Amino acid sequence: MSGNADCILETRDLTKEFKGFVAVNKVSLRVRRGTIHALIGPNGAGKTTCFNLLTKFLVPSAGQIVYDGHDITNEKPAVVARRGVIRSFQISAVFPHLTVLENVRVALQRKLGTSFHFWRPERSLAVLDARVMELLHEVDLQAYAKLPAVELSYGRKRALEIATTLAMDPQLMLLDEPTQGMGSEDVDRVRQLIKKVAASRTVLMVEHNMSVVSSIADTITVLARGATLAEGPYAEVSKNPAVVEAYMGSADAELAGPH
Repeated sequence: MSGNADCILETRDLTKEFKGFVAVNKVSLRVRRGTIHALIGPNGAGKTTCFNLLTKFLVPSAGQIVYDGHDITNEKPAVVARRGVIRSFQISAVFPHLTVLENVRVALQRKLGTSFHFWRPERSLAVLDARVMELLHEVDLQAYAKLPAVELSYGRKRALEIATTLAMDPQLMLLDEPTQGMGSEDVDRVRQLIKKVAASRTVLMVEHNMSVVSSIADTITVLARGATLAEGPYAEVSKNPAVVEAYMGSADAELAGPH
C-alpha cells in the first residue's frame, strides 16, 4: 500500500467530526519505523481523538490509516491489536491486589490466548515466569516482582503498565501521556524507560512535558484545533512562529525544553 517501507504508520487526511465539530481535521501523520514520535499541542488540539482513531476506539469520518502496508481504516480494535498496535493503558494494566509479577503474567496469558484458564494449576503458569522476569527487568521492576501492585509508587505503576504493554509484544506502542501527574524523579525514570523500550520498536506518544519530548522524540507533530500545525525535529518545530503562537497563553505546556 504505502511505497515507503520506512514508514510503519501513515494517516492520510484523517478526519473526525462530532455533530458538526471537527475534532481531527485532515491529519496526515507519517511515523517512521524504529523512532519515537511525539504528538503535542495545546488542550483541545485533538491529540486524544487522534489516538482513539488509530486504536479504532473511534471510527474516522474520512481519511485513511495505513499500518505496516495494510489499510486498517475499517478494521476492528482487536484485529489492529493483533497486528501489533498496542496502546498503553488500553489494556488497563494494573490489577492492584495482584503482585507485579502476576500483573505481567495476566498480560502474557492474553497474548497466548489462555486468559480464561484461571482454573489451571499455578505450576502450569510458571512456564511464563521466565518471560515475566525478562519484561520486569526491562522496566527495572524485577526487585518488586512479589509486591502487590497497589504498593508501587505512581511512577513505578506506570512502569508496570509499560511492562504489561510490552507483554503484548507491540510493534507500535502508543503511550498516552506517560508522565502525567509525576514528580521530576518519576518523570526522569519513565523518560529513560521509554528510550530503552523504543530501542527495538516504534513509539508514538502524546505528551505534555516538553522536556521529555525535546530529549527523546525523533519527530514531533504539533496539532492545533484538530489540524497539523507543524512536523519535524524538536529544534525546528520549537522555533516555528505558528507553534510558538499556538502555545502562547496555553498554561498546559511550554516549549522551553530541558532547563
